[in-house]
Amino acid sequence: MSKIINPVLPGYHPDPSILRVEDDYYLAVSTFEWFPGVQIYHSKDMINWRLLTYPLTRESQLNMIGNVNSGGVWAPCLSYSDGMYYLIYTDVKSRVGAFKDTHNYLVTAENMEGPWSEPVYLNSSGFDPSLFHDEDGRKWLVNMIWDFRKGTNSFAGIALQEYSVEEKRLVGPIQNIFKGSEIGLTEAPHIYKRNGYYYLVTAEGGTWYTHAVTVARSTSLFGPYEIDPTNPILTSNENDKDQLQKAGHGSLVETQNGEWYMAHLCGRPVVDKKCILGRETAIQKCYWTEDNWLRVEGGPNPSTVVEAPDLEPHPFEQESNHDDFQGHTLKKYWNSLRRIFSEEWISLTERPGYLTLKGGESMSSLHRQSLLARRLEAFTAEVETAVDYTPENFQQMAGLIFYYDTDDYVYLRITTHETLGKCIGIIESKHGVYDELLDQDIPLKAAVEIKLKAKVDQQWLQFAYAEGDGDWIDIGSKIDISHLSDDDADYIRFTGTFVGVCTQDLSGQKKPSYFPYFKYEEL
Repeated sequence: MSKIINPVLPGYHPDPSILRVEDDYYLAVSTFEWFPGVQIYHSKDMINWRLLTYPLTRESQLNMIGNVNSGGVWAPCLSYSDGMYYLIYTDVKSRVGAFKDTHNYLVTAENMEGPWSEPVYLNSSGFDPSLFHDEDGRKWLVNMIWDFRKGTNSFAGIALQEYSVEEKRLVGPIQNIFKGSEIGLTEAPHIYKRNGYYYLVTAEGGTWYTHAVTVARSTSLFGPYEIDPTNPILTSNENDKDQLQKAGHGSLVETQNGEWYMAHLCGRPVVDKKCILGRETAIQKCYWTEDNWLRVEGGPNPSTVVEAPDLEPHPFEQESNHDDFQGHTLKKYWNSLRRIFSEEWISLTERPGYLTLKGGESMSSLHRQSLLARRLEAFTAEVETAVDYTPENFQQMAGLIFYYDTDDYVYLRITTHETLGKCIGIIESKHGVYDELLDQDIPLKAAVEIKLKAKVDQQWLQFAYAEGDGDWIDIGSKIDISHLSDDDADYIRFTGTFVGVCTQDLSGQKKPSYFPYFKYEEL
């Protein structure tokens, strides 16, 4: 029997929404402040997945300039009805303190690979919106309600309101259909209908180590909803270090053969409950009891190895992890921070055979960084690039970066110094505190292309460099990168470690840097 090996989407792939249309399976995951918005993966067998597309590729669909860290796209929801794909998503503009500005939108497409429509604004009452298509053709939006008032439960319940396809807006009364269970922090609602029951699947317990999937049901869409007496149906044992942690935020799918599965997020700590890869996506097999409650096979704790559905194996050829920047389009795994890809800052044609990045704002900027990065998806990996760069002042930098957000990153960068000339050193920001990790930057040959390398092993990172065709030289000591995680911050955050290339020009001259290749290898 074939097996699903979890996580099926390793690295930063949280808040999965799973959908089957005929023989095709799709997973949509949150992208937060990284652009393009929403990753959609495709599978035929639920074992093998490939990155298929991003629906939010235009600034008119998603303008994240100035968005806060771990803002942007939260918890997308995919659905399908009457020959049309529906995607619901939130663009979070603020999230710290009492208030959250959570704008919910809908886009549609006749083909999963697009083109996707301009967005329809829905509401801003809370996050984790989801669209339910009832058997009578009516469509209903649910989302959690955020209550900012003193002395209240901030997670105030699940709002239900009808969506009118004709009017392209929400219509009719708003009803709070479910206040949650005693576990609390009720969010991520999805509604499913089976055997005369409406099932409301929610995430509870918070997206930390107490995360869980809970279920309630009703014979009426509007409730009252009866809470499953065995809740949670999925949650992690945080004392079992070999187990997938943080299991929650579930989404259900039924196969062509009547088998049921749940996609959910999870995490794998490397040290001290710190998950440098971020929250990942896993899949569990489910079944229904005789009295019509949902159960996870072997549950409630998540399994790493799961019996796959009875489907033909369908492996995909994956995109090469060696990018020589030939051609006119970027490989799908590349992302930028907040800003759309445009010739204003990035080009594959300006200098053929090179990625050209024009110097942007600093690593602290919430606006226009010139940074191109991909997810770190393994605990042991080696990345390598090279850069042709001739900085003219200390405000100009370029190099290889491991990046979590504006507070936490490690950066092997080339710059110039008044007495050293062109030189290389390491910048670290840890919890927002800036540091330079070498006693003094190392001088470089002025007109030579410099190779840059990094090797990750669990929470340890070792940088190296080479001048032209010269030998590799380790630079600095091993760096503890466990701070590049959701779990090492004063305020909860939601992304994961990216690795990539960037360039800054704080003088505003947009000095370009040129990268001939980027190699990523999991060890």
